[in-house]
Amino acid sequence: MGFETLKWLFATCRGLPLEPMVRVPTGEYTWIARALDIGARGVMVPMVEDRDQAVRLAQACRYPGLGRRGAAFGFAQCDYKGGDVGEKMRLYHDRTLLIAQIETEKGLQNVEDIAAVDGVDVLWVGHFDLSNFMGIPGQFDHPDFLAAMKHVAQVAKKHGKIAGFMATDKAWIERAKTMGYSMLAAGTDTALLQQALGELIGDINFATKA
Repeated sequence: MGFETLKWLFATCRGLPLEPMVRVPTGEYTWIARALDIGARGVMVPMVEDRDQAVRLAQACRYPGLGRRGAAFGFAQCDYKGGDVGEKMRLYHDRTLLIAQIETEKGLQNVEDIAAVDGVDVLWVGHFDLSNFMGIPGQFDHPDFLAAMKHVAQVAKKHGKIAGFMATDKAWIERAKTMGYSMLAAGTDTALLQQALGELIGDINFATKA
């Protein structure tokens, strides 16, 4: 989606118990700052691989004192409200979520360093990419993949961070929760639509002529 579409979607969330997030294409400052400027309450960044990258991401999400983000107040990111700028920044820092995706062998190797960065809130396992980079594409029951899942959850807990994962069925929801994952996405829109349509069609009985 483009930023104009996202800005409209974020506006529809105002006043509702919804927290709009954006998965940016890369960890470049311009993508992150723009997403936050138009009202995102957090960003998910793909393929975070080391501490230096994690530090840059955390700084891009926060104003001076905690980061290096440029300032423009009274617009979408603060719901077009006035008020004390210092208080706005404090509230903004409290609400902004940074999700670092661990989905390469390098990210897995450096997950301790990434988790130790102040400002990284969530370690999110990107399961397909991680399995690809581990050399076991799509083998989510492989012992090495399961060990990687457990390791990320343990590191997140050790550093006071949240572990996140996209569960595609009830079995994976329970498995991820048991491992320590507490931020879960439940399937994709296309898969959920296909599943619901498949179940509906399966209940249709056509009468046939004798």
